[in-house]
Parts: sequence; structure tokens; C-alpha cells
Amino acid sequence: MKPATFRIWRGDSQGGEFRDYTTEVAEGMVVLDAVHQIQATQANDLACRWNCKAGKCGSCSAEVNGMPRLLCMTRLHDLPIDKPVTIEPMRTFPSLKDLVTDVSWNFRVKKKIKKFKPRPPDAPDGTWRMAQADIDRVQEFRKCIECYLCQDVCHVLRDHGKQDAFIGPRFFIYTAALEMHPLDTEDRLGELQQTHGIGYCNITKCCTKVCPESITITDNAIIPLKERVVDEFYDPLGKLWKKLRG
Repeated sequence: MKPATFRIWRGDSQGGEFRDYTTEVAEGMVVLDAVHQIQATQANDLACRWNCKAGKCGSCSAEVNGMPRLLCMTRLHDLPIDKPVTIEPMRTFPSLKDLVTDVSWNFRVKKKIKKFKPRPPDAPDGTWRMAQADIDRVQEFRKCIECYLCQDVCHVLRDHGKQDAFIGPRFFIYTAALEMHPLDTEDRLGELQQTHGIGYCNITKCCTKVCPESITITDNAIIPLKERVVDEFYDPLGKLWKKLRG
């Protein structure tokens, strides 16, 4: 056991400040362990959202030393604990209290995306036949735990505040899972180009870097969706072909 200092943001939507707490830490501890220890011994009113403590619920998203992370998956031995460890709420979303933010905007965005619309069954028994490769392609996107760390780090939302015109990387993943599903027949390209703002993304891959599930967000979801939008709306040969076909 040895002492370590944690500089934790305390406040709400009206403002706040960082406060330092020193507590004993041991080998194997994660940041969430230290936060719980501080809650139990020094700051009973410290607000921190968490649930599974196994990196699968996405509840304990915050920023540690300026990097969006899950508190339960950030081990203290990976941090320079000879210096104060800074813990603050996700900056992209409105503050509620201490480390807890209001992420309800994400739920409203999800409702705007066209839902799954399967083609009619194509087998005599009323089921579908699909190629395994097509199934494998969308499985990666289903690993998302909706921690919203990718939304937090995205500069379009974080620095430019384009929440009214940009759905963010999490929902490009969600859209890709639908668009690339072998049974889906819905057309979402118009919304991607216009109301969902996929053109704002300049593929810096910062969302991919912070994903705790290691989803290849940029290369496997966003870029293919961008290509589909370009093919549909900006490809001159494609336009000519559509014109010839009537």
C-alpha cells in the first residue's frame, strides 16, 4: 500500500472545482476502486455512475488525465501516480454532479435513425439464407457498450458543438450495423448526408483509439458509410448510369 493523490472534479451544471484527495492504493487497483475508497472515507456525497465494474456496461465513463476512459478498466499501475491523477466528467456532455454527465442526447439521436427493415423470407420454411461473411462483417459493431467515450473524444461534438447536425461515431456504428446487414432493405444514405452530418467527420481516428471494445470505428464503419454516400450523391459516373437507367 502507498499513498496517491486524486484530483477530482466536484461540481454541477452551475460550476465547480477540482479537489485533491489522498488515499492508499495497492497493486491491481483500478481508478474506480480509488474513487469508491474516497467515497467511503472522505467524500460520501461524491457522485460517480457505475454498474458492472467489468468494462461491459459503459456506465463509469469519465476522463482520466485528460483521456476519455472507463474508470473500471483504467489500472493505476498504468498511470504516473507519483503525480496527482486527474479525474473529471466527460466534457462533451452537460454536467449533472461531480463525475456524472447527462448523456440523454444520445438516446434522442438513436430514435432518429431508421430502424431495421428486413426483406421477405427467401426460404420455403419462412426463414432467410445469408452468407457467413456478411454476418461476420456486422458482428464487430454489436460489441458496442454505449459508453459514449467515442462521442466524448470526437472533436465535431467536443470542440465544435455540432450536436444538432452530427450524430457522432457511436451512431455511425449503429447505422453501419443496419446498412451492412444482409437482410436490411432500408435506405439511410440521404439522412447520413444531410441530417446525420457524416461529412463533418474528417477521420482522425480518435474515436477508434478510445473504444474499450477495440471496435475499428473509422475504418470499418465510418469510411464505408462515407463511400456509400459519395457513390450515391457525388459520383458523376453513377449519376450518369442512373440517368440512363431512368
